[in-house]
Amino acid sequence: MARFWSLISACCLFAALLLQPAAGQVLYKSTMPDGKIVYGDKPQPGAVKVEESRPDTSKQGVGGTTPREKEALKELEKARLQRGSGQDRVPAAEQALKNAEAARAAGEEPLPGERIGTASGASRLTETYFDRQRKLGEAVEKARRELEAARAGR
Repeated sequence: MARFWSLISACCLFAALLLQPAAGQVLYKSTMPDGKIVYGDKPQPGAVKVEESRPDTSKQGVGGTTPREKEALKELEKARLQRGSGQDRVPAAEQALKNAEAARAAGEEPLPGERIGTASGASRLTETYFDRQRKLGEAVEKARRELEAARAGR
């Protein structure tokens, strides 16, 4: 039993050592002669320009440490809030699609004045009917595109 607990203790100690932060790690940004940028833990040979940086691993975390980064994060958050959650728009877009499809189904029958009699006693549909059908179809397609955009979060 003592051997079991010593094995557990050794595993815990090993895990604790693995979880230590990488203090003092250096990151190099090397700009190559062709303009390509390479990031690595050592400078690239033949680089035109090499910039060294040390990530701030203090309690603040890694992201948004410089004023420029903080401002960029604020702008992204502001844009996200202005867009609103796409999930809020999805139910309304689904309902709009259902309404457009129902209007198209209800509008299949010709309205009074959309038929013209022929010399043989039959009747045919007028251009007004076909224009109305085209507009109903376009409304359904527009509602379908808006629903896809809402689901995609655009």
